Amino acid sequence: MQQQVVVSSGSDSDPRYANLDDRKRKRMISNRESARRSRMRKQQHLDELIVQASNFQTENAHLTQRIDAVSQLYVGVASENNVLRAQMMELTDQLRSLNSVLQIIEEVSGLNMEISDTLLEPWQLPCLVEPAPNAF
Repeated sequence: MQQQVVVSSGSDSDPRYANLDDRKRKRMISNRESARRSRMRKQQHLDELIVQASNFQTENAHLTQRIDAVSQLYVGVASENNVLRAQMMELTDQLRSLNSVLQIIEEVSGLNMEISDTLLEPWQLPCLVEPAPNAF
């Protein structure tokens, strides 16, 4: 008679190993669940970053438009400022010429025609400054 030897895993014949296999199975399930939660958190974080990037792009486009508008206003104001400076120089030259004519008339006629110093330097005259319109 031949004797058959059946080789089995330790968990089939020994209850100590059955408990170990049960713990191993529970640990595997727990690890899988933990990995699933980790993937979900990672995906949620990625979704939040995508939304944040979209918001930043929108804000960037808005700020770019505002910068363009302000730049156009600046160019206009700078141009107007150059025109006003040129006009001021022209008027200052005319005023100096008129002052010279008045001095000549004063010397020839003997009349005392006094011109205030503020007229010779019109940029020092007090003036009302209107606030610039708000571009925003």
